[in-house]
Amino acid sequence: MNPRSERSFLSAAREFVDNMVSGRPARLALTVFALVILLFTALLSLPVASTSGEATPLHDALFTAVSAVCVTGLTVVSTATYWSTFGQVLILIAIQVGGLGILTLASLLALAVNKRLGVRGKLLAQESMNTGRLGEVGHLLRIVFSTAVVIELALAAAMAPRFMILGESFGQAIWHAVFYSISAFNNAGFTPHSDGLVPYEEDLWILVPLMLGVFIGSLGFPVIMVLLRTRHRLSKWNLHTKLTVLVSLILLVVGAVVWGAFEWFNTRTIADLSFSDKIIHALFASVMTRSGGFNLVSMSDLDSSTLLVTDMLMFAGGGSASTAGGIKVTTIAVLFLAVVAEARGDSDVRAFGRTIPQSAMRVAISVTILGATLVSVATLALLVITNETLQPVLFEVISAFATVGLSTGLSEVLPPSGKYVLSLLMFAGRVGTITLAAALAVRQRNTLYHYPEERPIIG
Repeated sequence: MNPRSERSFLSAAREFVDNMVSGRPARLALTVFALVILLFTALLSLPVASTSGEATPLHDALFTAVSAVCVTGLTVVSTATYWSTFGQVLILIAIQVGGLGILTLASLLALAVNKRLGVRGKLLAQESMNTGRLGEVGHLLRIVFSTAVVIELALAAAMAPRFMILGESFGQAIWHAVFYSISAFNNAGFTPHSDGLVPYEEDLWILVPLMLGVFIGSLGFPVIMVLLRTRHRLSKWNLHTKLTVLVSLILLVVGAVVWGAFEWFNTRTIADLSFSDKIIHALFASVMTRSGGFNLVSMSDLDSSTLLVTDMLMFAGGGSASTAGGIKVTTIAVLFLAVVAEARGDSDVRAFGRTIPQSAMRVAISVTILGATLVSVATLALLVITNETLQPVLFEVISAFATVGLSTGLSEVLPPSGKYVLSLLMFAGRVGTITLAAALAVRQRNTLYHYPEERPIIG
């Protein structure tokens, strides 16, 4: 390609991306994410990516690529035994890329092509990560990378010595520590061991870093930025940070209490453990059910009531612009506050001395309804495809939508059509609600007239 043609190509590419960012930011984000998934699908399909040296079937390669990029953790083949070292490295890279977030990737693409972030590009990143001012976007993008690297290195440094003490070689210990740290912080749930975390179910040296990594990753980069800037000064926290931290802690405590109570006498799970180990299992399960995806007991052994509670926690998810999935804790907070305001007869929805705008409540309602619709449609599709009962299908569907990765074992035995359904659901769960929220938040129409009001009968 001659210099003139190269300049013409770059100019056309810049114009294309600029138009996408200016007019259709959500479409740009979807395009970038889909291209990344297709790239990793192609790479995982290569014979060198599997231990057998044979090409991986398309449905398995696609499912794994989607699960990794969407930081879900659902698997149809064993990560430890099926994939070669090359394949596992690809999965780890896909997790890290996916953990950065779909709209962050779109913003970075615009920055790479245009050499700058325009106002529209900053609006895109602002809405995706809920920053307060446009000037914070560049700083937040740096925080995304630096925070992820620092936290992951710290987690790996904490776990590596323990793996060496347990008999692993230096290289194996470092590799497993790095794999777990990236998988935990990005709420992915992939494990490099064939038997998962079961051998470490009483090892706090391993479990505590994993819980910390998952919980911090689930808060979201906007919250992390505020915490780094203000430390413990609660009065300096913005409303988003207060709601995210408060609801996350409430769900953590309530989830642990309820999970522990329902499983306390279940002989298939924790009934035979000591009191302290039961508490550890309950706390660990509560952290992981909201998007972490690691598990110490088999999901198929849980009581039906525990599975239902797990469904609820998975659907709730973590913080906005985080590595967690679900409809997000701020969505739940806004809906709850709206119910409280309606019960009290208040005209405004308030929290921590602030009024939540009507537009935020509309977005929360839209995200929740979209999430429930996706889950319902996917559940119906899998019930038609398989002969399974409702409970395991619903559990697998919510786990896929909320990018959690917990499984009753259904994903592994699904036919290719079922795997494609879950792949689409993971993709939609990771990008659908986010892009909808961003699109609704950015797109504002100023109407010059209003129809007469008329209140329908509700309830």
